[in-house]
Amino acid sequence: MTTLRIGNASGFYGDRADAVREMLTGGELDVLTGDYLAELTMLILGRDLLKDPATGYAKTFLRQMEEGLGLAHERGVRIVANAGGLNPAGLAAALRELAGRLGVPARIAHVEGDRLPPRGGALAANAYLGGAGIAACLEAGADVVVTGRVTDAALVTGPAQWFFGWSPEDADWHDKLAGAVVAGHVLECGTQATGGNYAFFTAHGPDTLRRPGFPLAELHADGSAVITKHPGTGGVVDTGTVTAQLLYETAGARYAGPDATARLDTVRLTPEGPDRVRIDGVRGEAPPPTLKAGLCRLGGFRNEVVFVLTGLDIEAKADLVRAQIADALGASAPAEVRWELSRTDRADADTEETASALLRLVVRDPGPEKVGRALTAAAIELALASYPGFHVTAPPGKGAPYGVFETVHVPAAEVEHLAVLPDGTRLALPAPKETRVPEPVPEPALPAPPPGGRTRRAPLGRVAGARSGDKGGDANVGVWVRTEAEWRWLVHTLTVDRFRALLPETRDLPVERHVLPNLRAVNFTVTGILGEGVASQARFDPQAKALGEWLRSRHVDVPEEFLVDRLEEQQ
Repeated sequence: MTTLRIGNASGFYGDRADAVREMLTGGELDVLTGDYLAELTMLILGRDLLKDPATGYAKTFLRQMEEGLGLAHERGVRIVANAGGLNPAGLAAALRELAGRLGVPARIAHVEGDRLPPRGGALAANAYLGGAGIAACLEAGADVVVTGRVTDAALVTGPAQWFFGWSPEDADWHDKLAGAVVAGHVLECGTQATGGNYAFFTAHGPDTLRRPGFPLAELHADGSAVITKHPGTGGVVDTGTVTAQLLYETAGARYAGPDATARLDTVRLTPEGPDRVRIDGVRGEAPPPTLKAGLCRLGGFRNEVVFVLTGLDIEAKADLVRAQIADALGASAPAEVRWELSRTDRADADTEETASALLRLVVRDPGPEKVGRALTAAAIELALASYPGFHVTAPPGKGAPYGVFETVHVPAAEVEHLAVLPDGTRLALPAPKETRVPEPVPEPALPAPPPGGRTRRAPLGRVAGARSGDKGGDANVGVWVRTEAEWRWLVHTLTVDRFRALLPETRDLPVERHVLPNLRAVNFTVTGILGEGVASQARFDPQAKALGEWLRSRHVDVPEEFLVDRLEEQQ
């Protein structure tokens, strides 16, 4: 069977720099990908571009290529990365200069067209393109393809279309593309597929997960794949780590993208030996007629002060400083003032730090004045006039600008998708002829509830894993279990009402549950919990990375048989 071995060496801008070398020298590969763009990254690159029009791309990728270009050329590995950010043409030019200086005959191509005309004061406006432009560049002989904003999965769907020659005329075109979308989604966050950020990490020895290797997919012509990693690298690949990443930043059964809509309710995961998990059965549908687009704009200015409250009368101390700050600010109060008291203190603590709680003040305003000197003066002037033991974690600083990420949708036919080939030819890629507006999938029939029996009050996470993340101002929490008996219990226990009760922060927000029986998982989406997105830092955990772990820590009535099984596993 013909196999495309496609690996990943970056899950975000700032990921492990030596991963490119590790992936290129650690085993066989056909294509090496790198995902450098997140919602926050686009805002960072937008600010870079304002300062210097020659920037706007991921500079770390260019540094990685100082060694990576030669290694990839020696091994015949193509490189595909979205490190171009807001300036893929600029990165492509810098790569050509680098290749010439190194004496590496690398043919460089790039994909553009994702940048949209400015709107609403946005620093950056970008549509999420699919993999067709990448495929065209590879078909034209490119050794390196850099893109602007494409979907994370496009880094896999593009090479797959090129390698296997998939065509819209194929009867199973959307199924194959959907299989590549799923494989791409598993690879996109790097070591999150090989044991990083994994709920059941304690089931593995501490040395196993100390330095997880990066994942790769052995993709087949029918769209099926095996997720694995290079021999001898750290971490682990099993159905749990793959399930966790499949649930990350997704929602319902239909996972829509510009290449195809993948039906996550059809995904089958099968162990295929140590550190090998097969993905097959994925059904696909035509993509939507619109493309998702992200708008990054300046939201205003923010500042924060963290007061340390130690020992006795914590609540009274917090009340006092809140009232003092309110009086000091008076009519100069910022538009938004938010207080959050974290009771990190313990009674009769044997260290000062563990006897202390943290009171966090966050302020926001359209202009810099009210979050700058006015706030710092109000906080500093309390140093000798407030609660006993007054101090802060750091001196208050100037107010800083913050960004806002907004999602809109634009007609795919109105976005120019361009592949700029190694010889400079500019090839326009047409929008898909066949499209389909995604609709919610009705909830599948649920299994019979488990028979009654003895239960014990215990953390949900003793049985269930979870993975959570952000999409703009919304968050998702995917929860899964490992056996059919546990699945029958979970799907009847963890309802929307129970979810809201366990996470009171979600009680007044729209919450939707999606049931995925093949994965033994339920996926919750919480609308609006992150305010205006990660860059606005509206919440203690602005990307909802630990929302799932909070849920796992909450206590529920768990059948005793599940707890006994888990104790036996750990012995």
